[in-house]
Amino acid sequence: MMFNHPPKEWGPLEWLVAAVVVIALVAGAVTWNSSRPGPCGDGLEEIAGECVGVTDHAFDADEKTKSLIKAVADENARVEEGWENPSGGKARTPYVRIALMMPFTSDESSAMTGDMIRRALAGAHAAQLEANSASGPHYQLLFAPDGKDLSEWKPVVDRLAELTRDTRAPLVGVTGIPSSTTETREAVTELTRRGIPTVGPVITAASMNSRYFFKTSPNNEQFAKALSRYLDRYPQEKKGLLLWDSREGDVYSQNLREVFDRHFGKAYDLKNHNSHYIGSSGDDQGIPRRFADAVARICRDKADTVFFAGRDQDLPAFINRLAHEGGCDRGGGKLRILKVGIGLEPTLTSDDIERSLRRADATIVDASAYDPAWEKASGEAPSGLSPFLARFKKIDSEHELGTKPLADGYAAMYHDGFALLASAVDRTYGEINEGGKHTPDPALLPSTKDVYSTLTISTINGGACTGCLVGAGGTYGFTGPGENNQWAVCKPVPIIEFPPVARSDGKEKLPLYRTYRGDKAKSCPS
Repeated sequence: MMFNHPPKEWGPLEWLVAAVVVIALVAGAVTWNSSRPGPCGDGLEEIAGECVGVTDHAFDADEKTKSLIKAVADENARVEEGWENPSGGKARTPYVRIALMMPFTSDESSAMTGDMIRRALAGAHAAQLEANSASGPHYQLLFAPDGKDLSEWKPVVDRLAELTRDTRAPLVGVTGIPSSTTETREAVTELTRRGIPTVGPVITAASMNSRYFFKTSPNNEQFAKALSRYLDRYPQEKKGLLLWDSREGDVYSQNLREVFDRHFGKAYDLKNHNSHYIGSSGDDQGIPRRFADAVARICRDKADTVFFAGRDQDLPAFINRLAHEGGCDRGGGKLRILKVGIGLEPTLTSDDIERSLRRADATIVDASAYDPAWEKASGEAPSGLSPFLARFKKIDSEHELGTKPLADGYAAMYHDGFALLASAVDRTYGEINEGGKHTPDPALLPSTKDVYSTLTISTINGGACTGCLVGAGGTYGFTGPGENNQWAVCKPVPIIEFPPVARSDGKEKLPLYRTYRGDKAKSCPS
């Protein structure tokens, strides 16, 4: 038989115990929620649907980029473990941090495409692995996403400035700034104000200058000088058209238009022969990529040279329009489409684009920071390319980097951006620790001001260079503080033709142009 007993009433002791349990559960939940990473992961916050901030951990990004981000995060963890958990009685390996400040997500109108992001990250990671295989301090490569359109830089810079004051593993520099825009100009100005050495691996707008901002790529002025030598060699009829991107806020395209007009405006009468379009880097200023007027002017004026002052992602649409609507009798020679860039974007050398170029009887002439032919061990390939290729090809085999992952030059130049800072750290570290002979415990680590000072100390005299970077994109250095606006000296500038032009005129190949030193002659290291 079952009996139902009335519930026992709680006394003061039971109520006290229950209250304590509830308080403990609430406190635990609050602590857990406040300490666990947000939806973007440790060190990042979600702003306008994107992860923004600074972290050394893996985080959510484009699907094809996740494995590469994890590989960098794993290397960062290994570096930290080497300091925290020395085995066999070995001394801790000191380490510093370099931040990669750029977008890690993309869409149709973003500053970098998904392939550009992966190749840039792969190049920087190759340089990280190279630096961590040597003696001296090791390196964490921090992720510093600032939004797909580069607009969320303020919280990133604030956090980077905090990390420079970390005495155990300080931030010593920033690399990765990918585009010349109003937003990146403001970010660079603030990084300089905070005294943080910063590298723009693929910046080319000649107006992107700030005291602590170093550029490993040639700028638009130097690209134009290399193109000028090309046109002197192959002038044709000098019937030109300046095709320029009118998008507001695009510092790169605005500067390139000014440079082209200054260098070629008079000879090619560009004041009376130009056309503009709205570029695709954004969707807020009208319909992008409208090239009907440009194609009509090329036919009407029988142009033989187009000066393209825009971004690579817009060029295929122009070439296709030219092929389908530019079937006019221009007369004269082949139409040259002159552009500048870091390399030759794979979208510009696809089978479809090659057919369009041949149909339009046109060729791309690109003044570049990197020549895809260097991969084939050309005689002009930089001496620092081989060790980079060995590491990069292994990374490429393990991750999804897209078609022709070296052709656009991003991997090589992002490698050089990281390597430039790491080289300066190594040189400084050796000096302040007496060349490693009497390294104190803990070792003295360079500050951002030490690294900046080292970056500005290089001597280029004829074929000799003291303090130069031997990089995947060439051997080059920088002059003193305030000189040359921190643009690289002796950076090679190859000229690439696609499709290559067959010539029977016996004119030998142009000597390789070097920034601020003319051709290679006797003034730059080989």
